[in-house]
Amino acid sequence: MTRLSTNLTLAYSCLAHAYTHMFVLLYATVVLVLEREWGLTFSELQWLSVPGFVMFGVAALPAGWLGDKWSSPGMMVVMFFGLGIASFIVGMAEGTTGILIGLTLMGTFAAIYHPVGIPWLMKNAENPSRALGLNGVFGSGGTAIAAITAGALSDYWTWRAAFMVPGALSFATGLAFLWAMRAGYIVEAETDRKPQPQSSTGDMKRAFLVLAFTVVCTGMIFQSTSVSLPKIMDERLTSWLTGDGGEISAIGIGGFVSIAYACAAFAQIIGGELAERYNLKWVYLLSQLSQVPILLFAWASHSPMLIVLAALMVSLNVVGQPAENTLLGRYTPLAWRARVFGAKFVLTLGISSLGVMMVPVLHKWAGNLDYLFFIMAGFAGVAGVIAMLLPAQTERQAIAAEPAE
Repeated sequence: MTRLSTNLTLAYSCLAHAYTHMFVLLYATVVLVLEREWGLTFSELQWLSVPGFVMFGVAALPAGWLGDKWSSPGMMVVMFFGLGIASFIVGMAEGTTGILIGLTLMGTFAAIYHPVGIPWLMKNAENPSRALGLNGVFGSGGTAIAAITAGALSDYWTWRAAFMVPGALSFATGLAFLWAMRAGYIVEAETDRKPQPQSSTGDMKRAFLVLAFTVVCTGMIFQSTSVSLPKIMDERLTSWLTGDGGEISAIGIGGFVSIAYACAAFAQIIGGELAERYNLKWVYLLSQLSQVPILLFAWASHSPMLIVLAALMVSLNVVGQPAENTLLGRYTPLAWRARVFGAKFVLTLGISSLGVMMVPVLHKWAGNLDYLFFIMAGFAGVAGVIAMLLPAQTERQAIAAEPAE
């Protein structure tokens, strides 16, 4: 494999990660516009996104299987084109049915990235944890620009443009990626560039069982935060910043959310370096437990301090992801890696789509989302305790995991 192919793999994997998170979260800001334009409630409109989030997780398993059996780069092409088509369906929708269909397809195509793109990147990377950290920056960056992109296009053009402009960009990226494949600039590696240290069968089973529980907890936090944060910002900051009866624009709310997730992007770099240099188990464990006090402080905040706390919330939620993915890759044979990552994302994005469902249910029941902070703090605490059961890193694994100079 050439250096060019390695670099292009990293570049397109990072772009794909950004697109994945951006597309599935465009609607979380657009829904605030549709509340006013269509006269429907937040709960009614938010439910339209739930099937898409379910497919975002459930479709990961067949996507991973196809990545193993067919072609990882080929599946990436399908993802780029699929996201473009789904976005145009949402953008041209004349009612809730069209939005429901488009968002469901969007979640289905977005599901391809995590079980396919991450193993593809790990197989081609010289320093997997560091590459995953950089890749995570783009994932968080995609989450960050989703809110500001949707808000800006909705305010200055139309909510339909919030889907159709990114959709056209994804389609163009797919064409460029397909050309690079056909020209031989992107080649699929047969083995890991940096082989993972061997683990016993017992450690593999133990690690997978522990991670199966923790990824559900972290996924519940990530999913519920990503869809609820625009609404939380809207409800808690509007009266503070504009006075009673005032209103913050969609781009204003999107800007606050984007600030929080932009900070999380840099946290991924830190997480990648920590995972490359220190004990993976303890990096992962501490990243979970540290979320608990921040979530409780955020519950009590109804001032602009909430923006800072939101940035800390999402940063701590994602800082452990490079360690998590490296742990999973370490305890998984190469031939099964995409399928195992597919299973992981069925759990972290599929089952944890219950977190998305909680948001409209809690808001309809309580009239706000205050209780959500306690629920998320509970999941973070449980994840930290369960992570203590991960296998200890042996001296041989520690040596094998040392970063290349």
